[in-house]
Amino acid sequence: MVDSLLIADVRPWGGPPVDLLLENETVAAVSVATGSPTGPGERIDGAGRLILPALSDVHLHLDSSRLGLPFRAQTGMPGRWGRIMNDREHWRSAEHSVTERASFTLAVAVANGATRIRSHAQVDADSGLAKLEAELAARERYDDVCDVEIVAFPQVGLLLEPGVVDLMDAALSAGADLVGGMDPCELDRDPVRHLDAVFGLAEKHRVGVDIHLHEAGELGLFTLSLIIERVRALGMAGLATISHARCLTSGLSGVPAAIEQLAELDIALTHAAGAQGWALPLLDLAAAGVRVGVGMDGQRDYWSPYGNGDMLDRAWQLAFVNGFGSDEHVEHALAVATWGGASVIDRGLRPLDRSEPHPGFAVGDPAEFFLVDADSPTSAVMDRPADRTVIHRGRVVSVDTALDGFEIPGRWGRGRS
Repeated sequence: MVDSLLIADVRPWGGPPVDLLLENETVAAVSVATGSPTGPGERIDGAGRLILPALSDVHLHLDSSRLGLPFRAQTGMPGRWGRIMNDREHWRSAEHSVTERASFTLAVAVANGATRIRSHAQVDADSGLAKLEAELAARERYDDVCDVEIVAFPQVGLLLEPGVVDLMDAALSAGADLVGGMDPCELDRDPVRHLDAVFGLAEKHRVGVDIHLHEAGELGLFTLSLIIERVRALGMAGLATISHARCLTSGLSGVPAAIEQLAELDIALTHAAGAQGWALPLLDLAAAGVRVGVGMDGQRDYWSPYGNGDMLDRAWQLAFVNGFGSDEHVEHALAVATWGGASVIDRGLRPLDRSEPHPGFAVGDPAEFFLVDADSPTSAVMDRPADRTVIHRGRVVSVDTALDGFEIPGRWGRGRS
């Protein structure tokens, strides 16, 4: 039996109106809008709205989020280590459990149009597997409305505290999808042992890697070269992601060659649309064919007061910090926040290509979309209308974000079916 949905009168990427037929979780046909289409299965009237590939939050920390809880002043000391220790001091005393906070954050993300999520679950000597277990529970709760990948993430390093490598091993056995790493030089101060552990776990569990690399300048390029070397030697092309990759923002002479190697080995990048030395060279990366996605990172947590669960808002931030003003470039920022992130998670999808600025609507593409009332993709990014229809696996989804003790942040989180 064919499971189908006909979406009538919608404008992909702001183009002419079409009728979109979805069958068995993929795009089956795209035809000129007729005004009164008929066919088997369900039908919804798009009423001329914009339709875009679903948003993808591919760098998220569900376990630390305080989204929807009372705002709190920042208490952490400057620098990554101060923020790490601040989180360790406070995470158990939050108003709600990690599972509840992760669940609410996931629900808000989906209601706003993000149906693909990659989240990092902290694994360390303090929290053990508690945060991973909370993210696994949140994923199970919303399994029917989004796809969630979880990275076992050693935020306090792999080598500074005893037993962390064994905990990471246990996390991968317990259901984590990828193995993470964190600043092998700056944090653990032993990049060889750190990467031995990361790639050893990846080989043992036959999973990919997603390594946080905040290290800047020449040091970051050195660490990046070690990661590239491992990926090449172990035949792990298409199985690695670098988060943040701040070293690529340096303008150093080694950056173009590093970008070429990332493209050659299909090493993806994710980031959080940071400014002041954190903005990735998006157009250069797209020209080279490197997969790039963006995410919320932490939200209202013990690191940062930023974040609202709306990846369309993050697309605005991405355009803003890169100084994008033309429709073409703003649409590229939106493409990174939608199809770009999707291609990071699903390497079977083609990466963003500047010659194909409007991906997602070819026959056979995944039936992951959201509808929004906007004149154009650029206006959708600038206005971020709250009223959205979200489609996951070819079906319209509805998410109840009204969990007891949480408040929907601002004007976001009010998706419709």
